[in-house]
Amino acid sequence: MREKETEGGLLEEVIGIYFHTKVTKGGRNLSCAALVAVGDGKGRLGLGYSKARGVPMAIEKSTKDARSHMVQISMVGDTIAHEAMGEHNASRVWLKPASPGTGVKAGRTVRALMRVMGVHNVLSKVFGNTNPINLAKATMDALTQMRSLEEVRRLRRPDVRLFHPQGAAQLQQPVAAGPDAGAGK
Repeated sequence: MREKETEGGLLEEVIGIYFHTKVTKGGRNLSCAALVAVGDGKGRLGLGYSKARGVPMAIEKSTKDARSHMVQISMVGDTIAHEAMGEHNASRVWLKPASPGTGVKAGRTVRALMRVMGVHNVLSKVFGNTNPINLAKATMDALTQMRSLEEVRRLRRPDVRLFHPQGAAQLQQPVAAGPDAGAGK
């Protein structure tokens, strides 16, 4: 795994390099694949996986793929917005926000994604298959489920409260929506 900052201010981390061999009548054809995570350190994250003849070309194609598939992830402070479970094939990843000073409690693949995204405090647990490709995609599934407090308030009722390890005091107070905002408690 290597991490570098690219010209656009994006962080790029190579999670894994894989070699594939196709046996044909003419001999063995070797190809390389790379799994790359790209992020801005402020909540944007992309994941790319591509094959090519050589390692540098595979990394370049994966980086381009990751940049084109970047998504904005909802964060609170320097952690994720809420708990989430992501799945891909036989891998499941559980992510939970953590208090300041906890650090990133995660394995190699999940830690790489959190690092380029800018998350400094998170707890994680992996269930099932630990293949890095499946874990990365399961982590992306969990992260794309994140909803901000404003989005949840818009989708539900305006008096939604946030109980979060890094939630500010003003976020824990309900927002009055009108004369019947307190009704039904």
